[in-house]
Amino acid sequence: MILNMKRSVLTNKIIGILAFSLFFSGVWFWKDYQCAVHAPIIIGGSVTVEIEKGDSFSQITDKLSAKNIAIRPFWFKVLAAQGGAIKKIKTGEYELDTGLTMPGILALFVLGKTKQYSITFPEGWNIRQILKKIDNNPNLQHTLQTVDTVALMATLGADAKHPEGEFFPDTYFFEKHTTDVALLKRAHAKMQSLMQREWPKRDENLPFKTPYEALILASIVEKETAATAERPMIAGVFVRRLKQDMPLQTDPTVIYGMGDGYSGDITAKDLTTDTPYNTYRFKGLPPTPIAMPGFAAITAVLHPGQGDALYFVSRGDGTHVFSATLEDHNAAVDNYQRKQ
Repeated sequence: MILNMKRSVLTNKIIGILAFSLFFSGVWFWKDYQCAVHAPIIIGGSVTVEIEKGDSFSQITDKLSAKNIAIRPFWFKVLAAQGGAIKKIKTGEYELDTGLTMPGILALFVLGKTKQYSITFPEGWNIRQILKKIDNNPNLQHTLQTVDTVALMATLGADAKHPEGEFFPDTYFFEKHTTDVALLKRAHAKMQSLMQREWPKRDENLPFKTPYEALILASIVEKETAATAERPMIAGVFVRRLKQDMPLQTDPTVIYGMGDGYSGDITAKDLTTDTPYNTYRFKGLPPTPIAMPGFAAITAVLHPGQGDALYFVSRGDGTHVFSATLEDHNAAVDNYQRKQ
């Protein structure tokens, strides 16, 4: 009887100890889980990690650890399994910002919020400048090194024969390893969309019949001035010249036609050189755009400024003097160019 009582007491003690141990372990386990869920593991600055096609979840965890991220592999896998993230993680390069937790990192991986790079094509750039900038960007995948400008549009699957002016000047964001072709397709589509939207809104009785002709003139306006307020006025001069069958006589087209032969100055000989872009020798528009026009230049051409000016000359400060007669124009040239 006494022996049974002792055994019963001992058993109760063991059960009590086990119960306490289980309770303590459960509390510790719960606290450890809460820490895994809520504790930031990106500390001291953002970290970039790339998930490549074929990476297993263990390899992804190893990549995070290799970046000195305080990842907890067991809980990381548990959290990923809970949300079904293991099979939903998307490839790409990710920038993990300071303060991110393990659930936050998993959410980025599942949503595919990859690191974005940018490239800017300024208004007024020509196709050679665009391709050079693309070629010098280390985050793009380069596939066009052997494609010349003549074959470029066919490579992009576009109908246009000449690439000049076909790409909208803007800042474009992209993921690492985006191809140069994909980037140019976006810029081309944006220009096409803009022209399709704005062309039907154009003023009546303009001296060009197609959106492409408007694009050509817009590229000339773009190169003539950086002053947004003057673009409609300059477009108005060119529109009136076209209507009156006068040559455009614009230096940027001559420079474009000179190509690599342009060294910073235009001579009298250059103004008589026979190129399709010499608007001093030939009336009408040149055969293609000479640069990428921006939105302001395009809308200026479709809605040119009113007035009677047929000439303009630079003041040397980025703005121009406009004249209706050759006599007034020559006086302005003497004043601002020849300094007489």
